[in-house]
Amino acid sequence: MSNNRRVGREYALKMLFALQIDKDQVEAEQLLDTFWNNFRFADDILGEPLETTDVPLTTATRLFAESIVRGVVEFRAVIDKKITEIAKNWSLARMTAVDVSILRIGTYELLYQPAVPAAVVIDEAIEIAKRYGSKESPAFINGLLDKIAKETGQKQPAE
Repeated sequence: MSNNRRVGREYALKMLFALQIDKDQVEAEQLLDTFWNNFRFADDILGEPLETTDVPLTTATRLFAESIVRGVVEFRAVIDKKITEIAKNWSLARMTAVDVSILRIGTYELLYQPAVPAAVVIDEAIEIAKRYGSKESPAFINGLLDKIAKETGQKQPAE
């Protein structure tokens, strides 16, 4: 299940990253339809396009990715405000698009998915940042999400 959620978060990252590149206002359903209809990825080499559309993707993974994208799009104003409040002297425009997308996913989960422990949310965000972000991304994302988790009263990972 955990692997399905990681893959789901990675798919959500790709969709939310695309949303930042497309400056037009796009609805969540339009974004999801465009993504699923035009891109095919293998779970083990996520990010590498395949020639065939016969790609194994569990329903749970797809639904999880879609729920994250819908949630981030719906609550984007609140999420962005929270990130901006915590990231003193850092506007969203100064952050990389990958970091902003990962922060939006993590902040959405911390604020609106209380069943997912803060330690899991933060650890997943760090691992995804290691894969897709810059060398500085994991520490940057860890610091911001940790502050957001503390503000929301969520339990922190053991240090």
